[in-house]
Amino acid sequence: MSKPAAQVAPPAPKSSNLALWILIALLAIGLAGAGAFWFLQGRGGDAQAAGKPEPAAAQPARYYALEPAFVVNLADTTSVRYLQADVQVMTRDEATGAALELHTPAIRNRLLLLFGQQTAAQLAQRSAKERLQQQALAEVRGVLKAEHAPDKVEAVFFTSLVTQ
Repeated sequence: MSKPAAQVAPPAPKSSNLALWILIALLAIGLAGAGAFWFLQGRGGDAQAAGKPEPAAAQPARYYALEPAFVVNLADTTSVRYLQADVQVMTRDEATGAALELHTPAIRNRLLLLFGQQTAAQLAQRSAKERLQQQALAEVRGVLKAEHAPDKVEAVFFTSLVTQ
């Protein structure tokens, strides 16, 4: 009794399952890498990619009073009028603060000349006072640039401004 020899097909190779697992693992690794790249880009990766250093924590503001108070004759032609102003300069840079102290006489000179060009009518308006602040800031930076000193001055403040 011989049974016909039935050819038993060997089981299908498991390579298709193995290939599927390899494909899933590669996909997971790729997604993890893409997620890490996206996460790092959102956290300042653009600044690093452009070669820019990340900004340091903001330094506290430092105020330098230009003392004594400025007292100048105004440019009014009809009568003698005066301006008295207390001025402070703000910076966050220590080197700029040292330069402000070193070049105070030149800065005071330029500001005295600027203040003396004003009239009482001009200074009666807030916009004119704000414009004068911006001009004073430009004068301070101009002195520091001319002296090849750090000029990271952020603002000029009038802590007192009286016309008479």
